[in-house]
Amino acid sequence: MELPLETVALFALKLAYETEDKSPILRDDPIMSDYEREVFGLLVRRGDVDEIQSRVAHCVGLAMEALGGIDTPLGLELHKLAVDFSNARTMERLDAPLMALKDYLKDIQ
Repeated sequence: MELPLETVALFALKLAYETEDKSPILRDDPIMSDYEREVFGLLVRRGDVDEIQSRVAHCVGLAMEALGGIDTPLGLELHKLAVDFSNARTMERLDAPLMALKDYLKDIQ
């Protein structure tokens, strides 16, 4: 689960901060320090659903702003997927909405 969490954060931060005239954001970029696979791994081992959701929500919120908010088609779909993720109450229930978020963010890159 750690890799998809890191990937969601990476794709969201790319949408929020990456521009054509700058170097791309990579997994080892300082902006990713709070969203590294090891950080998510620790949270997963602890079963800390709330903290995982909080970190993902922060990244997705930044991506949402970059997309123009909930009033845009891309933003509305991202919002729906983020709500599904935030409604999960257990680690097991995070999987499906996490994969949907990851796939969507990858598609809109």
